[in-house]
Amino acid sequence: MTDRDPVDQHVERWLPVVPDLDPDVEGAVVRMSLLTRHLREVKDRVLAELDLQEKEYGTLHALAGRGGRAAPSEIAGDLRMAPASITARVDALVRRGFVRRIPSEVDRRRIDVALTDAGRATWRRAMRVVGDEEHRVLGALTPDERRVLSDLLRRVTLAAGPPPGRI
Repeated sequence: MTDRDPVDQHVERWLPVVPDLDPDVEGAVVRMSLLTRHLREVKDRVLAELDLQEKEYGTLHALAGRGGRAAPSEIAGDLRMAPASITARVDALVRRGFVRRIPSEVDRRRIDVALTDAGRATWRRAMRVVGDEEHRVLGALTPDERRVLSDLLRRVTLAAGPPPGRI
């Protein structure tokens, strides 16, 4: 491969300092870190444009992943939070008109949380911008290369063990 990036210079600078440095490991880790940082910056920018906090987005995302309706305890489980902690998040989203509380269809003693049209539209807009950037960046690879990359990263992720937080 003839294309070089700043990580190549980083590796070259550190090889004389750390002679047992594996340039492939260092290059892969630094590139993954840079890509993660880039995608985080894109996400932060779109959330700021939408006047949406990360925790609000996470709650909308968890709800959307459950078909737009869930019990607060299910949302808390998805976000790996204590169930009591979800109340303040839901209250804030209700005030913004992004969710509403509705009676449960399975237990009349329970109240579920449901996305409103405004909440779903806001979540979709954030997802679209971030997704577009992910596709733009990974568009540097062919579909077969993306599949290989995904498979390789799966193996690396499994070797790392269970994630400490949510995805």
